[in-house]
Parts: sequence; structure tokens; C-alpha cells
Amino acid sequence: MALAAARDLLIETGPQAVTLKAVASRIGRTHANLLHHFGSASGLQKSLAQYLTDQVCGSIAEAVLKSRTGEGSVRDIVDLTFDAFDKQGAGALSSWMLLTGNEDALDPIVDAIHALVDEVGEGGHEDREMHEDTLTLVLMALGDALIGERLAGSLDLPRHSARDLAERHLEHALDRWKQEHGA
Repeated sequence: MALAAARDLLIETGPQAVTLKAVASRIGRTHANLLHHFGSASGLQKSLAQYLTDQVCGSIAEAVLKSRTGEGSVRDIVDLTFDAFDKQGAGALSSWMLLTGNEDALDPIVDAIHALVDEVGEGGHEDREMHEDTLTLVLMALGDALIGERLAGSLDLPRHSARDLAERHLEHALDRWKQEHGA
């Protein structure tokens, strides 16, 4: 309940609003209750990062597997990833944690992305390429969440340009994977 409230505050108001006091107020608990459970504001942020990541990674893994069989599209993967960092607040939360010195709170996000790549990977040479493709996608999604709208506007590009670029990159990666696996 507290994490859902923290996520809502993050999306509605931004990461600076995700405090123990604000979350406690939203769920009708005391600051002391949340302090006991999370230990600190950084503990809340780390738990929130894990919560957000858990919600998204299963959907992305499913989309990756569907795209390989032709049931889903590469754009589904791109949109899920970009939305996680933008609309679901992971980009804002990540930058806030870095700015406030709570860098270890990013561990759940980084660990979950690594686990996701391992889950959909097949070992060997392909994993190196998948790691590079994942790095590219996540950095594009994070950058787009933080500055994409303003940068695209200043370059007179449509807002969805970064997503389109990511989609083309992943389509190339999927084609490469299909060639290697005779799919």
C-alpha cells in the first residue's frame, strides 16, 4: 500500500514529493510506521525502485519473447521501456536518487535489468550483443524521460523520434537474432 502511494506521488508530483511523511499521510499511517518499515527515506526510495522494476520487467520479458515469435512487436518492447522511465517515473526517481547521493538505491533497477537480460538471453555470443542492445535501449529511454521532449522540440523533431530510433535499433537486433537462430 505504501509503495503504491509512493508511486502515485512520484508520478503526480515528482521524486521530491516521495517522502515518508507524504506517503504516510496518503495511506493514513504515521511517519513512525513507515520509518519502522523502510528505515529511512532512502530505504523507501530503494523499495520504490524495486516495486517499479518488478511491475515492468515481467511485461518486457514477455514482449521480447513474443517479438521473437512474431506475436508481438519490437515497438511493444520500446514503448514498455520508455513508459517505465517516463510515465511510470523511473527516470525521475533515478535522477533524484543520484542527485541526493542515494546511488545504491538504483541497485534494484540495475539488478532487475540484468536479470531480465539473463532470462531472455540464451548464453554465449548473443548475450554480449543483447547486453549492448539493452544498454542502448535503457539509456535512450532514460535520456528521453529526462530531456527528450525539450530536446526533440529544440531540434524540430517529433516527440516520438527517440522511440522511433530505438525501434529501428531493436528491429535490427531482432533480425540479427532470427538469422542466427534460423527463425
